[in-house]
Amino acid sequence: MMGVWPSGSGTEMLMDLTMLEGLALLAGVIALAMAGVYAYLVMSLKTGTKKMREISNAIREGAMAYLKRQYMWVGIIAVIIAVMMTFALANWDNGTPDLKGAKIAFAFAIGAMLSALAGFIGMSISTRANVRCAHAAKKGLNAALTVAVRGGAVTGLCVVGLALIGVTFFYVLYHDVNLIIGFAFGASLISLFARLGGGIYTKAADVGADLVGKIEAGIPEDDPRNPAVIADNVGDNVGDCAGMGADLFETYVVTAIGAMLLGTFFFKDEKFIVFPLALGAMAIFGSIVGTFFVRASNTKGIMNALYMGVGVSAAIALALFAVVIWIMDLSWTLYWPAMIGIIITALMIVITEYYTATRYSPVQDIAESSKTGTGTNIIAGLAIGLQSTFFPVIVICVGILSTYWIGSQTASDGSVLVGATTAVGGGLYCIAIAAMAMLSTTGMIVTLDSYGPITDNAGGIAEMAGLPEDVRETTDALDAVGNTTKAVTKGYAIGSAALGALALFVGYTQEVQGYLTIHAPTLLTDGKLMLRIDSPIILVGIFIGALLPFIFSALTMKAVGRAAFSIVEEVRRQFKEIPGIMEGTAKPDYAKCVDIVTAAAQKEMVLPAFIAVIAPLIVGFGLGYEALAGLLIGVIVSGLLLAIMMTTGGAAWDNAKKFIERGNFGGKGSPAHAAAVVGDTVGDPFKDTSGPALNPLIKVINTIAILFAVLITSMWVG
Repeated sequence: MMGVWPSGSGTEMLMDLTMLEGLALLAGVIALAMAGVYAYLVMSLKTGTKKMREISNAIREGAMAYLKRQYMWVGIIAVIIAVMMTFALANWDNGTPDLKGAKIAFAFAIGAMLSALAGFIGMSISTRANVRCAHAAKKGLNAALTVAVRGGAVTGLCVVGLALIGVTFFYVLYHDVNLIIGFAFGASLISLFARLGGGIYTKAADVGADLVGKIEAGIPEDDPRNPAVIADNVGDNVGDCAGMGADLFETYVVTAIGAMLLGTFFFKDEKFIVFPLALGAMAIFGSIVGTFFVRASNTKGIMNALYMGVGVSAAIALALFAVVIWIMDLSWTLYWPAMIGIIITALMIVITEYYTATRYSPVQDIAESSKTGTGTNIIAGLAIGLQSTFFPVIVICVGILSTYWIGSQTASDGSVLVGATTAVGGGLYCIAIAAMAMLSTTGMIVTLDSYGPITDNAGGIAEMAGLPEDVRETTDALDAVGNTTKAVTKGYAIGSAALGALALFVGYTQEVQGYLTIHAPTLLTDGKLMLRIDSPIILVGIFIGALLPFIFSALTMKAVGRAAFSIVEEVRRQFKEIPGIMEGTAKPDYAKCVDIVTAAAQKEMVLPAFIAVIAPLIVGFGLGYEALAGLLIGVIVSGLLLAIMMTTGGAAWDNAKKFIERGNFGGKGSPAHAAAVVGDTVGDPFKDTSGPALNPLIKVINTIAILFAVLITSMWVG
């Protein structure tokens, strides 16, 4: 079937490609414009009482102080890396460097800046929407829900808009996908720091506030007498808004560039490189429309209302994908991987909700195990976390095999149906398209995630400002759902990262193969790079790669523990040395706790991030390009499983505590509740620090490997 795409090549075809690139840029601009509209609608609402504004301002000031300090340090690191890349990645054929390294470094710098901007915008609107959501709760459920969704949509639309504009801009500028890998690396590096610093901050504050406030002092969550309560509310924003915003920004960028890379390797026509950008452009319109469909009539319908938005976004995206395929005169075979990608998204959401929502048996089993103490709670939580890896991995495996099979099909004349030069290339490209389709709902998924801290903060403001009980009931209902949405978005991010990382791995092997084809063809087998699992050097690389997520997680867990210890000591000190806190006649020193955890987060994030950057370089230059390939395999497989186990298990622990707090198994203040609080304390760094940070860890290592693939290979083969 012929569409409007010309069958030949030349000026007319390039003009059509230019139009599609322009459409991608326009879609990104429209996303940003719509985010601006939602920001205006949120900011035009009333902020409630003076007390509510004071609390909200304290949260915002703490969040911005943290972000300012983090970006200052990360900015210095980014500049150093950019300078190193300028010279290390340049060609020195004539004794002087060409512009290749400078172009990659420039893309790296802009990728880092846009990733940081996505996080900044998300946290800025979140810390302003919280008080407006609390005030809107006085009018009822739907009013508060609308504020939270619109506030979250600002972050969601900014993430996809900035990502699509950035990738498209650099492709238009360079017309060489290899040069825009730097953009992906910049996005991944900022995401890693955002996840690490934000995760350490939020969980140190949360653990410190819970251990002393709930367990020792016996005061409820978000009680204004708790000195760490403001730091706790700040943490919700730096972890889930700035952190997740940067996380899904880099996931979107890396997946798009990975698919474009495969387009350059396995197709002769440039339209296969532009196709992922066209998919991203169409998906933005689906996300915008989806935000209009989030409505709930009662507290039991909140989750379904949010899912309605995701479902509408996915349905519109699928319809528009068909239009893109027709316009570009591509094989309709490419439509099925896109559909499979959407199906994988739906299944990952359903599976994650099953393991983390209070109405299902996994969470209830953990809650029931709390009746016999902390030990059984911990055992049950670990078991659920381990068990939760099964179905996501099966779904991902089926998705990989089915999309590969579709893409590798050939016609009677031996040609590959999707248009690739080889059947293997067609299969791998379709896997990347499935990953890109998964990210078609990123705008709505980030909306769901950012909804969580807005409603969480709204509940905290309502509690601290002494608002009526019916307001707190509304914010509690919204917050309970927000806990599940945050778990769902983490599962979604990890699942899409697995498919995206596979594309990056193929990109690395193709870079190595391309160099060997020219400079050392005898090292290839029938012109192809063969990686044998029985090779000791590759096996060593796999073991090292599998080890990295565990070492990385250990460092981040210990970082949370050290930072939380500082907060615990400070809260205890204030309870002891400031008379009248418990009676409500004296005000705690909130700023002190905020300052302690901010400084701790900046200090503790450096070593894990350094390991992520240096490990692939040490293995690559020290053991060779084959060992580095093994490392990539190991870190992808190990990181995926550990991330699912930690994020899902941690969320299940958290909701088990909330299930008991609703009056089950003795309710608040019971021995079961005390055990569940400890379990939640263990699960907090699992689900909000170590687990989510594994996603950018995988991407950082893979993008560094691609960037240095030629340099490493040339050193080992000459």
